[in-house]
Amino acid sequence: MDARCQHSAAFDNTAQPAACCLDWMAALPDALPLSRLSIPGTHDSLSLFGGRRLRCQSWGLEAQLAAGIRFLDVRCKLERGELRIYHLCTFQRVSLRGVLRRTLRFLRAHPGEAVLMRIKEELPFFPRSRFAARLQRCLLEESRGRLWCREEVPTLGQVRGKIVVLEALERAVLGIPYERLSISDAWNVLSLERKWARAQRHLDAAASGDPATMHLTFCSGNGLFTCPEDVARFVNPQCYQHLQRCSGQPVCWGVVILDFPGAGLLQLIIESNAPGTNGGVPDAPSTPQTPQRQRGRTLRVAPLGPVSPMLRAASRVSRQTSMQKCARRSRTALRHLYVTSV
Repeated sequence: MDARCQHSAAFDNTAQPAACCLDWMAALPDALPLSRLSIPGTHDSLSLFGGRRLRCQSWGLEAQLAAGIRFLDVRCKLERGELRIYHLCTFQRVSLRGVLRRTLRFLRAHPGEAVLMRIKEELPFFPRSRFAARLQRCLLEESRGRLWCREEVPTLGQVRGKIVVLEALERAVLGIPYERLSISDAWNVLSLERKWARAQRHLDAAASGDPATMHLTFCSGNGLFTCPEDVARFVNPQCYQHLQRCSGQPVCWGVVILDFPGAGLLQLIIESNAPGTNGGVPDAPSTPQTPQRQRGRTLRVAPLGPVSPMLRAASRVSRQTSMQKCARRSRTALRHLYVTSV
C-alpha cells in the first residue's frame, strides 16, 4: 500500500466512516477478560464543535459505534442540574443522558457488543461532590441494569449489551477506577515524533505486559503550535504502520484511543484479536508462536516469512477488491445508522 492509501486508511476527517464493523465482539469468547482485547476508541468522543483548535472527531456517535469504536471518552460539566458534554469551554450540543441513551440503543440492536465509557468532569477548579452525586443518579436512572459499575475488570460475557464505566472521581466509586489502569496520555504535544514514540512504547508494553491489567494508549494530542487534526495526520499513519508489522498475528494492543481514525486503522486493531479466524480470539494474544486453543479447535500461527512478489501483488488486489465491496455495503448501512450529533 502506497503512502497516500496508507494515510487515508489511518486518518479520516470526513462525516462518515468508509466501512462498518458492527458486531466484531459477538464471535469472541465469553470468558475473555476485557484486559486481553485490542479495542479501538476515540479521545474526546463527542468533540465535533469548536473549530480546528478543539475539534477531535468528524464522526457522530452512531457512526463511531458503527465503525467499530468500543471505547468512548466523555467529558461533562454540571450546569443547571444537568450533565452536559463539553470540550474545555465549548458545549458539544448533547447531554450525558443523551449519550447514554444513544449508546444503549446501539447495544440493544447489537447485544453481543460492549462499550467502555470513560466519564470525566471537564476542567473543574476542584472536584465537586455535587458532580459525583449527579453522575451516580444519572447512571442509575438511565442504566436499567445495563451498566457495569463495579471495580473489577469483567469478562466479555459479563458485559455483553452493557456500558462499562471507567470513572475518575476522587470521592465515589462508580466503575473501574481509572487510576488503576496503565495509561499513556501525553496530550500536550511539543514534538510529533516524541508523541508517537511515547505512544509506541506503551502499545508495545500492552502487547507484552500483564494480561490482567487494562492498557489505555492515547494517540491523540494538542499543543500550542499544533491541533488535534494535525497530530492525528502524523500519528495515525505511524500507528497504522506499527500495527501492520504484526498483521496476521494475535496481539493484545489494549485500548487504542484516536482522533480522526480511519477505517483501515480500526480494522487492524480489531483483527489483531483474531487474525484470519473471523472473530475468534486465541487464549494468549501476546505469544502468537505457540499453539492456541479456541472453541474446541487448535490454531497454529506460523512465523511470518518472505512473501513472493507475485503473491504480494495478488494479496493487494484481493484486499482492494474486498475493501471496495465493504465500502459499498457500509455506505448502504450507514444511511440507516448515521445520526448527526447536532
